[in-house]
Amino acid sequence: MATMDSAYALITLLNIFLALTVIFLERRNASTTWAWVMVLFFIPVFGFVLYLILGQKVRRRKLYKLLGDSQRIIEHTVERQMRQLRDRELSFNDPDMREYQDMIYMNLRSSYAVFTSNNAVEIFTEGNQKFDALLKDIEAAQHHIHLVYYIVRDDELGRRLVRALAAKAAQGVEVKFLYDHIGSSRLPRRYFQELRAAGGKEAAFFPSRIPYLNLKINYRNHRKLAIIDGHVGYIGGFNIGDEYLGLNKHYGEWRDTHLKVRGNAVLQMQAQFLMDWNLAAFGRIELNELYFPVMNEKAGSIGMQLVASGPDTEYQQIKDAYIKMIYAAKQTICLQTPYFVPDESLMTSLKIAAMSGVDVRIMLPSKPDHFFVYWATHSYLGELLAGGVKCYLYDKGFLHAKTLVIDGKIASVGTANLDIRSFKLNFEMNAFIYDTQTAAELQRIFEEDSLYCTRLTVETYAARPFMNRLKESISRLLSPIL
Repeated sequence: MATMDSAYALITLLNIFLALTVIFLERRNASTTWAWVMVLFFIPVFGFVLYLILGQKVRRRKLYKLLGDSQRIIEHTVERQMRQLRDRELSFNDPDMREYQDMIYMNLRSSYAVFTSNNAVEIFTEGNQKFDALLKDIEAAQHHIHLVYYIVRDDELGRRLVRALAAKAAQGVEVKFLYDHIGSSRLPRRYFQELRAAGGKEAAFFPSRIPYLNLKINYRNHRKLAIIDGHVGYIGGFNIGDEYLGLNKHYGEWRDTHLKVRGNAVLQMQAQFLMDWNLAAFGRIELNELYFPVMNEKAGSIGMQLVASGPDTEYQQIKDAYIKMIYAAKQTICLQTPYFVPDESLMTSLKIAAMSGVDVRIMLPSKPDHFFVYWATHSYLGELLAGGVKCYLYDKGFLHAKTLVIDGKIASVGTANLDIRSFKLNFEMNAFIYDTQTAAELQRIFEEDSLYCTRLTVETYAARPFMNRLKESISRLLSPIL
């Protein structure tokens, strides 16, 4: 008995020591600290093993480094544009965008997101349209095809894509395919066999160097980018798999948002891909002008910034840009996201906007693909409803779009969900669009989607079953670490 008491006392002291260690390491994030402390006390010792795996921080060093003169050129461009914004000398094709100069400045300073104004944008909300366009552009490629996707499936769409890439590689076109090791964990190595045989290359992002143990499991490359010849770029929510064509019976129709971009904004996607590739692959790409072609003709007149974020940076750039947009709203905020697990700053910004008379509308999927995140999402809706935010549940299939539209003037479409993981732990990229015509079209799409939604009310939310409330509360408590 005395031995058991001694062992219990030792475990208790060890847990207290480990809890204090976590409090010291996580002292800048209260919600994350409390979540880990609870794990430590309810799962003694093993909880700290989980912390070492899931709580490990990417070291605060610059993971990404451009080669050659690219970094210097980008820094010079950013400094020049910041100076132009301070002096009110930066030109805009859409004069309404002058009221958002402070947001452009912030993105320049925090993310080196160069503002470009010669872009054209095509919006896709359905998978077949997006992949038909992408495969057509792949077929027309002359020099290179660069892809990065979080999820890649070895199914009909996945095989169709890899066959098209292999055919171009056999023609001498440079093909590089980057995928996330965790998101595509079920992808067999044979999937790339035809591509490798044709001269193409693939690489996994943050792969496990030790079998069955990946100490970077919590950090995922969630980007979905495609760059063809430096002239055409794709960014948005669609991954590679049959479910994104609406062929999965569980999800039904897949509702997403993806952009095809032409213009200088594509070069920012290119730079991000090359940095991702150089971080993940054993061989580094030497930059040259063929990756960054001079745009002799103006593709369009849309202003845009491509903002990247990740766990290696000091700021949560995409989240900060979202908050800046929300506080800039005067009339409407239209937000679509599959997962809604915000921190206090985002919750506060949405509630303040609604209480200030802004029409705040949030659209979420009515069916879950990840139950834990689904429960955590619903735990936040009561506060929003009480503050005057309108909440809609999309019933026509699964909603996976990551879209924010402010006053029908500016918008964001990209890869980041509105949750803690996307903003803090994942490597993401969003397009911030400064163009009333494009923003108005995205708002029109939102309003069309709302016809297929059930609107939540304070009363219907309060009437949900007790077990749902319990699962939501537990999920919300643990969401900062999972």
